[in-house]
Amino acid sequence: MSKPEAPRRDHARTGSAPLDVGNLLVNLSKQGNHHLNEGALAQAEKTFLEILELEPGNSYALVGLAQVAKRHGYLVKAIGFYQECLRLAPYNSVAMLGLADCYRANKQLTKALLLWEKHLELHGKDTAVLTRMADAYRRTKRVEKAKQAYAAALANDPNNAYALIGLGYLCFEVQSYPDALKYWSQAHALEATRADVRLLTNLGNCHRKLKSFEQGITFFQRALELEQANFFALFGLADCYRGLHQPEQSLHYWQQILARDPANKIVLTRAGDALRQLGQIDAAQARYQAALQIGFDCFAAMGLATVLKIQGHYQEALTQLQNVLAGDPANPRLQQLVTDCQQRIDANK
Repeated sequence: MSKPEAPRRDHARTGSAPLDVGNLLVNLSKQGNHHLNEGALAQAEKTFLEILELEPGNSYALVGLAQVAKRHGYLVKAIGFYQECLRLAPYNSVAMLGLADCYRANKQLTKALLLWEKHLELHGKDTAVLTRMADAYRRTKRVEKAKQAYAAALANDPNNAYALIGLGYLCFEVQSYPDALKYWSQAHALEATRADVRLLTNLGNCHRKLKSFEQGITFFQRALELEQANFFALFGLADCYRGLHQPEQSLHYWQQILARDPANKIVLTRAGDALRQLGQIDAAQARYQAALQIGFDCFAAMGLATVLKIQGHYQEALTQLQNVLAGDPANPRLQQLVTDCQQRIDANK
């Protein structure tokens, strides 16, 4: 009598060894993560879906699929994967932070804040989470909450550039310019941020607001060295020279902006002011008129009225000023121009 045949095993997926689902999941997770890091999103998605076939509800795969969707810009889809992960694993740190970042990108800051607050309760203080919370509080005008969150982040890491920069913005927005300058200066002193163009222009703007124009010029010039066409650096330089009563230098930078943005109403008006101060009356008039063609601007209208007055067109100047006066009747400069024009008209009768 022959021996019975041993039962057969299907080793197609693992060669000659029995299928080990645990090891397979680990290897697939590594592959998915590798594809994600390499930017091979289609392969990453395929690998994470394969994991879900073997183990429905696998947290790593759900988070991976959410990250793939987020990289594609499909925020709603990413939110769905993160939410599913948290339904099955409510304390998953990566899913909580990923979902909060999706809400932040989707401008749903209240939802993001709830997740960050919960994350802190569950996982302890995290500087990155605290700075994100502080930024969200700042953007939703909750100033005291923002201050507390930035302070907590800096207590964890006194040299955290994001917290220092964010605190600088908070102070700048409430017009506390000396404090903004202090925090941005601390951030600028850090090696990693010394070539940050935005930080350099922020520092320049603080000096501009504090009327320390020469120091402002230094920071704006450094910014221009790094980014030659930076609008904020050009505008800041022009405005600092304007504050120093150097119209020729100011005009140089206004003209650079207009070469790239010829329909900028504010810059056209400022260029008109500089040309008028330099005695180039016709050119100034053209700039003011160009600004007013774009849309009404009280400063452009006042500048044009001043030019008309210089040219002896007192009645035209007065008509121009009366349009402005209706919207700003208490403006002393405006009142003086109206009085001057009226006196000239009366004197010529």
